[in-house]
Amino acid sequence: MPFPILRTPFVVLSEVISLLEPNEIVTVSFCSKKVRCLLKRHHQRRELLVWNLYMIYCDCWGQVAIAHPRDRKKKPLLSAKHISEAGHKSEHNLIQMSGYKRGFSSDLPVLYFEDRVMGSKMIVDYVTDLFNKDIYGLVMDRNGIWAIEWINSRQKKMLNGFELKKNDVYNCYGDAPFNYILGDKCASDYYIFEESASVNFRFDGKLGPGEQVSFYSDGHWVTLDNLMNFDFMRILVEKSRISVPDLHAFLKHWRSGGSHRLTLLSLKFETDRNFENFEEQLELVEKANVVDDRFSDEEMANNLDGYTIQRNDGVKATIHFDIRFFLMFVWQETGFQRVL
Repeated sequence: MPFPILRTPFVVLSEVISLLEPNEIVTVSFCSKKVRCLLKRHHQRRELLVWNLYMIYCDCWGQVAIAHPRDRKKKPLLSAKHISEAGHKSEHNLIQMSGYKRGFSSDLPVLYFEDRVMGSKMIVDYVTDLFNKDIYGLVMDRNGIWAIEWINSRQKKMLNGFELKKNDVYNCYGDAPFNYILGDKCASDYYIFEESASVNFRFDGKLGPGEQVSFYSDGHWVTLDNLMNFDFMRILVEKSRISVPDLHAFLKHWRSGGSHRLTLLSLKFETDRNFENFEEQLELVEKANVVDDRFSDEEMANNLDGYTIQRNDGVKATIHFDIRFFLMFVWQETGFQRVL
């Protein structure tokens, strides 16, 4: 028996809508224009404060997803694909709309367009209007560079962060995305790079302030100057070419007050490093295990032992190093700062 949603008293209806998951809200919104307006009015009064919206543009198709700040596990809401991906067998299941066709894939609404970029923009406009929220983060590959300027031009709030995904398909952009992203402040909080820059790529500017910058695929180009000029709480670099003398210089820079917001520096080296006499040269002190109620026994064992280094203003940090990695955890006045 159909549920008479439009004839339900507002108080009851508000409670019913509150029970819907975000993906269910998007799906229900396609029932009719009246239902969509009803859902939109509900969220204009009661915004989903604990959720963040993400735009995804990878492999030339778009999606809008939502995630809770605590885990950032993105749940898809609405997708936009090229009409060629609909397939002839599913044509009878598609509904012709104004400028696109609508179908479903794994119970998720999918809109099919002739123009991939236009389709991606349309689904972002649709979902942000429905939930009365801006886009929080952008996930893209090299082909989605256009989305940064488009999002920042359509909303008052700057993007909180973005992720540059790896794309193995040949493209003509080269290092242009890296130059654009690093050369301009595109996001306010975090930058995650999974794509690799070319062998000759270099960056001479500053980046930040923010919470985190990560180079998960290949950070071969990240130099000592880059580390000093990245103003982030957490810096993570894989396939690093930073040398042991570079680390000496960075720690002297930190001791004198540089990189004062840093709480974690994590380097995984491309080749083996020789740390012989490293602790003697820097006058590091081997410290005993620290007991901190905020950490599990495993976390304390992994993170809170090692060597201690102290900044000129009294702030301390714990350092771990081996032939293939270097870790630095900065304490706070009340003890060790938890790194998520």
